[in-house]
Amino acid sequence: MRLAILGATGAVGRTMLDVLAERRLHVDELVPIASPRSAGTEISWGGRSWTVQAPSDDAFEGVGIALFSAGADRSREWAPRAAERGAVVVDNSSCWRMDPEVPLIVPEVNAERLGERPRGIIANPNCSTIQMVLPLKALHDVAGLTRVVATTFQAVSGAGEKGRAALRSERSGGAAADSPFARPIDGNAIPCIGDFDEAGWTGEEQKMRAETRKILGLPELRIMASCVRIPVEVGHAVQLAVETERPLTREEAAEAMRALPGVAVADAAADFPTPREIAGRDEVFVGRLRIDPDLPNVLHLWVVADNLRKGAATNAVQIAERLADG
Repeated sequence: MRLAILGATGAVGRTMLDVLAERRLHVDELVPIASPRSAGTEISWGGRSWTVQAPSDDAFEGVGIALFSAGADRSREWAPRAAERGAVVVDNSSCWRMDPEVPLIVPEVNAERLGERPRGIIANPNCSTIQMVLPLKALHDVAGLTRVVATTFQAVSGAGEKGRAALRSERSGGAAADSPFARPIDGNAIPCIGDFDEAGWTGEEQKMRAETRKILGLPELRIMASCVRIPVEVGHAVQLAVETERPLTREEAAEAMRALPGVAVADAAADFPTPREIAGRDEVFVGRLRIDPDLPNVLHLWVVADNLRKGAATNAVQIAERLADG
């Protein structure tokens, strides 16, 4: 198979290369694609060197699967053109997620929709959404979902290399002149990811609401999110309050989540996951599982995942694996 990666030199693109190697997806020819300033450079993968190309129609000729992680503008321009040349595009940007003709996929949750792609494009969800919908799917299947309240604590790498560079610059005492954050990030917590709308919700908060409804097939699900950027390099955490149609015991909820592939549930209350501990892992980790003392239909849980891996690269590669198995 000829496989292309648009954005191959970025943080998520490089992680895609790592995950592809780890999971040993069969690739006969790799086509790394990046910005014109990176064109002509070499990357090592699969025991040989590959020359980075600038985006072009010719670059996508003969490509079976194209993994995109280069931002919404590049995806809007190049995804249809790659699809026209026969590639199935798996796009990591926000560009196509809410398009009704583009499936929004987390393989453990809704892989049955992979074939519904009239545009030849499959969307990879928002990183925080991905890690949230796995436990939500498990709980919905056993007890139904009524309402979800999410509070996220998101690593700076969710804003790309500029986010990491800003944190490192501030920590070394320098000024982060090209920071993607609304306020200084070192030693801070910033409740602003994306632009505010007229009602005061940010773009990230609206993404989580809309994407979760689409992935779970629950267009009327009552859900809200508050999204916060924190000075952690890798790993997002989400605190969830989940109201179900019928009450669950802690044991029933834990058993349901453990039964879903890719979810690891802590056995003891003190055995909670943190971003530092799970960095580099592909599972979604759940801890602090509690039944609300006043509302028996409400569960509280703490969900942590590596945003560069399961929140982006690994999910995309898992989609590619399903397509290759076809």
